Amino acid sequence: MSEMFDCADETQREAGLAVAATAVLKGDLVVLPTDTVYGIGADAFRPAAVTSLLAAKGRGRQMPPPVLVGSVRAATALVEELGPYGQELIDEFWPGGLTVVCRANRSLKWDLGETRGTVAVRMPANEIALALLQQTGPMAVSSANLSGSPPATTAAAAMDQLGDSVSVYLDGGPCEADVPSTIVDLTGDMPRLLRVGVLPIGKLREVAAVAMGPD
Repeated sequence: MSEMFDCADETQREAGLAVAATAVLKGDLVVLPTDTVYGIGADAFRPAAVTSLLAAKGRGRQMPPPVLVGSVRAATALVEELGPYGQELIDEFWPGGLTVVCRANRSLKWDLGETRGTVAVRMPANEIALALLQQTGPMAVSSANLSGSPPATTAAAAMDQLGDSVSVYLDGGPCEADVPSTIVDLTGDMPRLLRVGVLPIGKLREVAAVAMGPD
């Protein structure tokens, strides 16, 4: 049976974070608020948990989840390098709505799906998410919805879609918008915009020469 915690109540928030952290570390799924939309998360280093996350969403291994981190230092441990302008972009937009795709650290023992040696990483600007990530370490987190359905902007909407496949729901109130993060590929000779999201290309180009599209 799933548990829901109202994080507007300080007592419930502390209890919810503790229960959610324990759930993640034993391989269960949790739903957490972020600064974009609600996410469904699992321990990034437990392949069975990541498989459960994909199954809960009705998604295959060909669509691996991004990884959320609680600090820039945690992110740099996951990647080989940030590439041209990568450091400048995360200095400007983290924590926040920027996801960066980098070459994954080849020494890591994990399985996020068919990543082709890359990992998508983000540090969210949400106190509840960051507090949880500080306890769990990096988490595989995808939008908290069934594949093909609208992203959840409330914990209740996430529960309606995902039900008891998730052990713990952290209710951080409604999201301000239903716009996902902006995704930039840092694996090439210059940053490339893969998905337009909460950060427009104009903002990114104030910091770095970001090209459009995957090619």
